[in-house]
Amino acid sequence: MATPKSVGAIEFSSIGIGYLAQDEMLKAASVELLIARTICSGKYLVVVGGSVSDVEAAIQAGAKIGANAVIDQLTVANVHESVFPALGQSVALHAEEMGALGVVETFSGVSVLAAADRAAKAARVTLFRIHVAMALGGKGLLLMTGSVSDVRAGVEAAADEARSRGLLVSEIVIPRPSRELFADYL
Repeated sequence: MATPKSVGAIEFSSIGIGYLAQDEMLKAASVELLIARTICSGKYLVVVGGSVSDVEAAIQAGAKIGANAVIDQLTVANVHESVFPALGQSVALHAEEMGALGVVETFSGVSVLAAADRAAKAARVTLFRIHVAMALGGKGLLLMTGSVSDVRAGVEAAADEARSRGLLVSEIVIPRPSRELFADYL
């Protein structure tokens, strides 16, 4: 499948209901399953991609079957293309790409996806890591780099998105980070 135009995600408080909702979502529309797994704190996360209408239909079906077990959900139409490589942790930086470091931390895995899309659309930043919930106590983590001004703008946009959902933990800009902070990505 080509890079999806839209992404949708639902975080469930119940693993069993998450499996049931995932099945319903995949039967409801022609979507690609991007992530489906248990996450920290005994929750279940489903992320799908596809056309805007298919993703909307899948999320609606999953939310309906998940009902009271839905912690957070979202649909992002026309998601920025840099979200997928960062989510797949397939971004390798070159030394010359290291600029300021932006970090946005959220209380949910779902909210960090919306935050990442907002950052990428708001500024000329390179998203190089979107970490969703595993080994984070169920939180989301977004890392970006670029010029100081672009990283500030990207972090601000991402933080505003998470804040509007009541799920912002922290927003950090490090103008001149040590090279060691990027060691895993070079």
